[in-house]
Amino acid sequence: MNDDLPAGGLGRRGFLAAATLAAGASALAACSTDPSAAASWTRLTGGGGDWDDVRALFPLDREVVDMSAMLLTSHPKPVADAIARHRDGLDRNPVAYLRDNNDRLQNAARDATGRYLGIPGAQVALADSTTMAVSLVYQGLRLSPGDEVLTTDRDYYVTHEALRFASDKRGFSVRRIDHIPTLEGATADELADRIVREVRPQTKAVALTWVHSSTGLKMPIRAVADRLAPINATRAPDDRVLLCVDGVHGYGNQNETLESLGADFLMAGCHKWLFGPRGTGIIAGTADAWARLDPVIPTFLDSAAYGRWKRDEPSPPTTAAMATPGGFKAFEHLWALAEAYRLHDALGKNRVANRTAELAGALKDGLAALPNVTLRTPRSAALSAGIVSFDVIGANPWDVVEALQAKQIYASVAPYRTPYVRLTPSIRNSPDEIETVLRELRGFGAAA
Repeated sequence: MNDDLPAGGLGRRGFLAAATLAAGASALAACSTDPSAAASWTRLTGGGGDWDDVRALFPLDREVVDMSAMLLTSHPKPVADAIARHRDGLDRNPVAYLRDNNDRLQNAARDATGRYLGIPGAQVALADSTTMAVSLVYQGLRLSPGDEVLTTDRDYYVTHEALRFASDKRGFSVRRIDHIPTLEGATADELADRIVREVRPQTKAVALTWVHSSTGLKMPIRAVADRLAPINATRAPDDRVLLCVDGVHGYGNQNETLESLGADFLMAGCHKWLFGPRGTGIIAGTADAWARLDPVIPTFLDSAAYGRWKRDEPSPPTTAAMATPGGFKAFEHLWALAEAYRLHDALGKNRVANRTAELAGALKDGLAALPNVTLRTPRSAALSAGIVSFDVIGANPWDVVEALQAKQIYASVAPYRTPYVRLTPSIRNSPDEIETVLRELRGFGAAA
C-alpha cells in the first residue's frame, strides 16, 4: 500500500491528497524549524520531554492541522540535520565522502532497522519506498507455473499490480479472495480464518496488508501466522507458505517486532509513520524467507558481488544485502535513515503506539458520535492503527476534503473503488487538533 498516489489513471479527484499537500507548499516552505527544536530534542534524548517537544521537532506550519502522516512526512530535526550534514559532505568532496561513508552508513541504517524489529541488520534490505519494496519481493519470489499466491480483493493497487507483473513473467497464479464484506462486528479470529481456510496445496505465499489504507483496518497478521504454522509444519522448506506483508501503515506506530508480527517478509516505506527521510524504505525478512527470493536489481552493497561477476560464478543463496538495489541514489537521505529511529528510541515504541491509539481513538469516538458521519474504521485498537476513514452522509468525499482544506485541515481521499475521507493523527498532532477537526465536521453542510 503504499504510496497512496500512483501515477496515472485516477484523475483530478483521485489525486486530491497530493493536491491538498501541494496547496500548502508555499506556507510550509516559509516555515523554519521551531527555535526550541534543539532544546526539545535534548530533553527527549535525555529521557524527559513531552508531546509538545515532539511536535517542536517538525517544521510544520503551525496554522495547519496536518493529519497526513500516512502520505509523506515532514523531516524531524535529527533527520533533517543528518541530511544536511551528508549533503554538505557530498557537495564538498563527492568521491571521498561517498567512499568513506556509503557502506558504513547503509549498514548503520540496516542495523538500526534490525534493532527496531528485533532481528539482525543482515536480514534487512534497503529500498526507496513501499512500492519498490513490495515489487522487489513479489518479483523476486522463486515461484513457478503451478504455484499460487493468495491475496484479497481489498489489498492495495501496488500489491495487486506487482503480483500481476510477476505472475506474467514467472507463470504462477494469483488468486484474490473476497475479503470480509463488512467490518462492523468483525473479529480477529474471523478475519484470520477467512484467509487461511483458502490456502491450498499449491499456495506458496500469502500477500496481505497490515493496515489497510482504505478503511484503516489492521489485519491480525499474528493470528494468520499462527494458523499457517500447522500447515507449514507438514511441508518441505521450499513449499512452506510465506506470509508477505505490506506493513507501511503499521511501521512506526505499532509496538511489534518481526517475530511478534509473524511475517516472513515485511515491506515498508520509512517516510510515513516512522518519520524517516523521504525516499527510503525497507524489506525485513527471516533467514528462510531470504533463501527463497531472487535479487531483482544488482546490488552495490554485497562486497563479494563484483568478484562473482568477474569470475562468472553463479550467485549463492540470496541475502538481504544482495537484494538491496545498487545504483547512485539520494545518498544523503539514505544515510540519514538511522537517525529516524532515534526519535522512536527516545520515546519508546510502546509509548508511540499508545499515543497513536489515543489520538486515533479520540477521533473515532468523536466521529462516531456525529449524526452526519459514518465511521468506516473499526473502533477497536486491536483492529486499527492510525488511519481513520469515514463518510459524511450525503457528501462527496472529495468535497469534504476540499471543505476541510479551506479550514486549513489536511485530509485525503482513499484511492479505491469505494473512496472514503481519511484523517491520520500521529505523534506530531495534539488532542486540541482532534477537537478542531470534530468541530468543523460537526458543522459540515450547516451553512448550506
